[in-house]
Amino acid sequence: MLQRLATAYFGGALGAIANSLAVWLLAEAQLLSAAGISVHPDLTWAWIGKRMLWGSLWGLGYPLVHSLEKSAWKAGVMLSLAPTAAQLFYFYPQSGSGMAGLEAGNLTPVLVLLSNGLWGWVVSQCATRSNS
Repeated sequence: MLQRLATAYFGGALGAIANSLAVWLLAEAQLLSAAGISVHPDLTWAWIGKRMLWGSLWGLGYPLVHSLEKSAWKAGVMLSLAPTAAQLFYFYPQSGSGMAGLEAGNLTPVLVLLSNGLWGWVVSQCATRSNS
């Protein structure tokens, strides 16, 4: 059990790096602004480190979700709905970006859903690779 939790924690951190780089690259390529999303993070250690911490903590839920859903990638995507809901309905409103981040653009929820889906997929891949 401890190995599963450690793997999920590591997978969460790795997923957060993938998520962060994907969002940053989309912003750098001007694709977010072209979609009307006003999200443009600075690629700093502070920004990535904070996201790695949160990603690691959310990743600890993977063993529980995987016990309910046997498909690893489906479990990862299902788990990604929790941080997605937190971002859209708690963190964005608290930061002044409005409910679901709609003040940052109408497609912001889609960005959050897809980037967190990537995070969940990475978590599931780490867990799958460690168990084989």
